[in-house]
Amino acid sequence: MTISDAQKNIDTWIKRIGVRYFDELTNTALLMEEVGEVARIMARVYGEQSAKKSDLKKYLGDELADVMFVLICIANQTGVDLTTALTENLKKKSLRDVDRHKTNPKLK
Repeated sequence: MTISDAQKNIDTWIKRIGVRYFDELTNTALLMEEVGEVARIMARVYGEQSAKKSDLKKYLGDELADVMFVLICIANQTGVDLTTALTENLKKKSLRDVDRHKTNPKLK
């Protein structure tokens, strides 16, 4: 599925099943909540934080998909074409950082 397909599919899902988009501020709060769930898994599975049994039942892929879902909702409701935005963002980073990481002694 392309990013454009995802934006269309989620828009269709929202209109058929979700009734309507939550307002932008609600979706921003939901995005932070979902990112927090990713952070919890990362800290407990890949980091040094101890995990409860319930933490180990969480699937990172599902939580990352939740982040993407809400992020795409925000893009849809604010008129952002994520394919274009990501393409332009990568161009910007490529120009700005052309030598930055290669010359960073911390990355050697």
